[in-house]
Amino acid sequence: MYEAGIVSILKIFLETATFLQTRRRSVRDKRQKFVELAEARVGKALKDLQLIGNLSNKAAYEFTDADAKKIFAALQKAIDGARSRFTNDGESGGGGFRL
Repeated sequence: MYEAGIVSILKIFLETATFLQTRRRSVRDKRQKFVELAEARVGKALKDLQLIGNLSNKAAYEFTDADAKKIFAALQKAIDGARSRFTNDGESGGGGFRL
């Protein structure tokens, strides 16, 4: 009877240890995935921003101040939307852009 109780306690302990180990691994995997995706996506966004900046070349393109304001207002809105999702579980700041 005493041995059966010890065996039951050991089984519970092992199940709990296994659960905690699996959970730690899951958290670590989620972190690794976040870092990989964040680095790739932020890198792409930075490159795209540089390309948008290239549109300021007046020798190659014609644009108005209103065009530039629309571009930067749309970019700022998207950045604000993304930031709020990190802090408030807010909704996507997605959508299209048109001049």
